[in-house]
Amino acid sequence: MTHTRTRFAPSPTGFIHLGNIRSALYPWAFARSTGGDFILRIEDTDVGRSTQAAVDVILEGMAWLGLDHDEGPFYQMQRMDRYKEVLLQLQAKGFVYPCYMGVEELDALRERQMAAKEKPRYDGTWRPAPGKVLPPIPSGVAPVLRFMTPQDGVVAWDDKVKGRVEFQNNELDDLVIARPAQAGEAVGTPTYNFCVVVDDIDMAITHVIRGDDHVNNTPRQIHIFRALGAEPPVYAHLPTVLNEQGEKLSKRNGAKPVTQYAKEGFLPDAMVNYLARLGWSHGDDEIFSRAQFLEWFSLDHLGKSAAQFDDAKLRWVNAQHLKAMPGSALAPLVAAHLAERALPTDARLERLCDLLKDRCDTTVALADWVSRFYTDASPDAASLAQHVTDAVRPALRALAQALQDCAWDKASIAAAIKQVLLDTGLKMPQLAMPVRLLVLGTVQTPSLDAVLELLPREKVLSLLSGA
Repeated sequence: MTHTRTRFAPSPTGFIHLGNIRSALYPWAFARSTGGDFILRIEDTDVGRSTQAAVDVILEGMAWLGLDHDEGPFYQMQRMDRYKEVLLQLQAKGFVYPCYMGVEELDALRERQMAAKEKPRYDGTWRPAPGKVLPPIPSGVAPVLRFMTPQDGVVAWDDKVKGRVEFQNNELDDLVIARPAQAGEAVGTPTYNFCVVVDDIDMAITHVIRGDDHVNNTPRQIHIFRALGAEPPVYAHLPTVLNEQGEKLSKRNGAKPVTQYAKEGFLPDAMVNYLARLGWSHGDDEIFSRAQFLEWFSLDHLGKSAAQFDDAKLRWVNAQHLKAMPGSALAPLVAAHLAERALPTDARLERLCDLLKDRCDTTVALADWVSRFYTDASPDAASLAQHVTDAVRPALRALAQALQDCAWDKASIAAAIKQVLLDTGLKMPQLAMPVRLLVLGTVQTPSLDAVLELLPREKVLSLLSGA
């Protein structure tokens, strides 16, 4: 079996979002599940729009999600000499020709074609052919280089998502593969579709798993592969990820940088779980570990229709992963959030995480809950008036008295609460709600004995006695 080599090749022209990173997840998973290699390549030839900040988000986002690469990152701008070397080889083989049609002439041609209800495309004016007389070369015009696309037959491939895909060659015009050469250059700057093919050949890529916005590039790239004497890789073109309004997920449509989810308290394994299900499935399994995903992953189970991002579903998946984590693993994540708020932590933190995690969907929400144990409660006046009444105050003082001498553990605290309820005739909510309000500022908490056990005795006694 061929040694698998996949790649993720983002363009750093905008901050990478969940729709983009899914195009990294699947090739990473395929490489890992087959014992292959995963290569990271930064396609930064759009110099005017590429930014280092966007590169940083790509690298940080992949590191956070644990999508480790075996080789790279390679930067296309650092490989220009290699592209030009191969371009000269292609030109020597007769697959490339100079075209002197300027932008204005090309625009005029397209306008005439559209007026005649024809598909706008380059018409091959400068394409050499036996017996054809080319126009006189205009003075002072540096030509682009175009690739000689075959004019007959079809170009086809068996896509791992879309099945058989075919393009008629006569529907494809001659692609510009190098911009005009500047003074002192043998050839101009090569264009995207050419650079991609050279990279995929040099890096021995066996499988290209990418978004289906690249489908129209694929027939052109296959032609270049074959002109260079190489077989194209296996292609899998992934359906688009849509936002919650059914539009393509993009920065313009409100998509957030991947790194923002880390700041908002999402777990990397939960994100991998959620993203995996945006276009791939293993039966009805909704929640799975990273190890299970890699064990199950196959290109044969990639979905054929567009997936829709759903924030509520993402939060639900994150909550399931959060609940499954022990407090020892959650504590460092929560401690980092508390540090940002200048709040201290102590030996209680792991137990607090275990106690409170079931009511949270992110580590930020968990930190919100935990912070109540490290700050003074500030219940609102209306809630105090509703729950801390003259009728309940004697019971609060009685509870303070009972808690003063008991062992400070859950069982002893529960026994003290039970005795006060027996002595006063109150129901549990009548006592528990004002106690919760006084010690944590909210009437909704986990069981009262578990909460009180994790608060300092002196603080609890003071709050109950002074109510």
